[in-house]
Amino acid sequence: MCREESVRCPESMRSALSALDARQVAEPDLRRLPLAQLHAMRQAGLVVLDSYRLLNKAGLNIVGEVLRDSLNRGETFYEFNHYPEDDVYDRETHAQYYYHAHRSETGEHGHFHCFLRPKGMPVGVAPIAYPATDPWPQGDEALSHLVAIAMDRDGYPTTLFTTNRWVTAEAWYPAEQVIRMLDHFIIDHAFPSLPVNHWISAMFVLHRPHIEALLKQRDATVWAWADAHPGADVFEDRALDISSQITISVEDLLRRIEQEINNRAS
Repeated sequence: MCREESVRCPESMRSALSALDARQVAEPDLRRLPLAQLHAMRQAGLVVLDSYRLLNKAGLNIVGEVLRDSLNRGETFYEFNHYPEDDVYDRETHAQYYYHAHRSETGEHGHFHCFLRPKGMPVGVAPIAYPATDPWPQGDEALSHLVAIAMDRDGYPTTLFTTNRWVTAEAWYPAEQVIRMLDHFIIDHAFPSLPVNHWISAMFVLHRPHIEALLKQRDATVWAWADAHPGADVFEDRALDISSQITISVEDLLRRIEQEINNRAS
């Protein structure tokens, strides 16, 4: 993959962990979701579990698959480096992700940053008009960060979160437009690992209501911060990095989905 298709994180996140409480997103109420969506979420959850099954049979896990080529070359795992080196990119859907680590203080091993490039976006979306102090990317570089997935040391997801613009050097699309992009995040090839790509694509379906809530809170956090810091470029403020987050458990969510589906059938 060409270097220009890789997204580079600009610098260290300096997390103000004590301030995150206000950015915590509540667990979505499954009772409010259409039955068809609940069935789609359940099916996606089964794909997630099957990805774990396939990897576990060989003594592997999601994170290890992404790091495998680098570690097989004897390279050291460095914080902030992208894994794989040039990211994972689907040339048909224009979805993209990479894995890296730099938030050990939170207890995570690392996290996946997930993006969509303009060629894969729905018709009619556009970055907001804003007097940026640091020029935003243009053309096919004007990608959107959709969500990040934090992983534990055993290779399982623990948290979903969103970030401020400077963290991922993206263009900024309003939450309602990013929500329209979520269906387009599909990685449909086998690099670096087919189970990983099935897993990360299914995570977007399984956690769709969570991600929607995160994106809405992301915008609320950013604009509240801007109001509290007049005259500053909120999107370049290094004191604001994490804009929303929610703790997740695939197994617990699947149990709740199954219960809700059964409740509606009774």
